[in-house]
Amino acid sequence: MRAFVINGPGRTEVVEVDPPVAGPGEVVVDVERAGLCGTDMEFFTGDMSYLATGEAAYPMRIGHEWSGVVSHVGPLTDPSWLGARVTGDTMLGCGHCARCTGGRQHLCADRYEIGIRRGWPGALAAQLPVPVTALHRLPDTVDATLGALVEPGANALRAARATAAGPGDELLIMGPGTIGLLAAMFARARGARVHLLGATESSLKFATSLGFTEAWTADTLPDMPFDAILDASNAPGLPAFAVERVEPGGRIVYIGISGEPSVIDTRRVVLKDITVVGILSGSPILAETIEAYASGAVDPRPLVDSVVGLSSAADVLSGARRGIAPKIHIDPRN
Repeated sequence: MRAFVINGPGRTEVVEVDPPVAGPGEVVVDVERAGLCGTDMEFFTGDMSYLATGEAAYPMRIGHEWSGVVSHVGPLTDPSWLGARVTGDTMLGCGHCARCTGGRQHLCADRYEIGIRRGWPGALAAQLPVPVTALHRLPDTVDATLGALVEPGANALRAARATAAGPGDELLIMGPGTIGLLAAMFARARGARVHLLGATESSLKFATSLGFTEAWTADTLPDMPFDAILDASNAPGLPAFAVERVEPGGRIVYIGISGEPSVIDTRRVVLKDITVVGILSGSPILAETIEAYASGAVDPRPLVDSVVGLSSAADVLSGARRGIAPKIHIDPRN
């Protein structure tokens, strides 16, 4: 089968590899859509921290946002999965440690991460092996595009919930990329008044097209109280900015990761009685994200700029775009 491989910083190829074989408790998924995100771009540039820590190594088979159809089931696997339309969790815990048995497999020290950690192959390929414990069925109302937006959507939903912003609350989301805009959609659905802080006019113009009229740059951001702030950026200075701008007693949620350490003054956190939350993964609420899409409560399909074939993945990772929407999907069949 064809698969996209990163052999080193800036070095990629589409190659023929052996198709996966489903082991006990596993299935093989025929991939229909795979999304590219900032993590994938960091593997392309060589900046991803797992490369420095040894948790990942080239050659890399990326792709952790995906949807597809189960084409093979392995031994000891429920045959009813065959033909199911599915997406799945990125985080594959060992299943035995206290974190896994406590429902926190996304924090398992021995976890695999599909297309990211410890060599589990990703979804930029015709087929993908997945444990059944990580699978989620997709209803008919959730198409392939929405299915590949479940993983980033779950991260965003968990972050939006962590802000506790609801009706009457002023929420500032910093970074109007895919995660920031998804979080904005979920927060708006909960009744919060959403403000977006961005660095480029094009990103703010796109946010406005989605109905987020309170879209600001650093120069135009109004001097007003924010009940909660969500940092979905990769700017090292914004975590400290959030501490200064959030209301006393408010909440700050960090989901963006900068390329260098961010510094905050914990004295300010204490003296303002701020609640600070970090979000690593959407694993605990993938099913709820699917339900939100299926019901129409949130429709993130406008975030997808285009769908391109496997041979175009390198161009996308290099920054190629056709429009101003933040997300590009890959159809590995093309």
